[in-house]
Amino acid sequence: MENREEVRNTLNTVFMLLALVGVVVYFAVPAHPLIGLIIVGVAMLVKIAEFFIRFMF
Repeated sequence: MENREEVRNTLNTVFMLLALVGVVVYFAVPAHPLIGLIIVGVAMLVKIAEFFIRFMF
């Protein structure tokens, strides 16, 4: 049980960092906004994984 909480907390931290980096890259590199969107997309996949761990197990 405790191990699952650690994994969820780690995934949440990774999600928040990726989302922040993605938004910064999106606005800081106006020539290539797709890079920022890809980073935010990866962050969303991490959040979906955390969601499934929370509700499925």
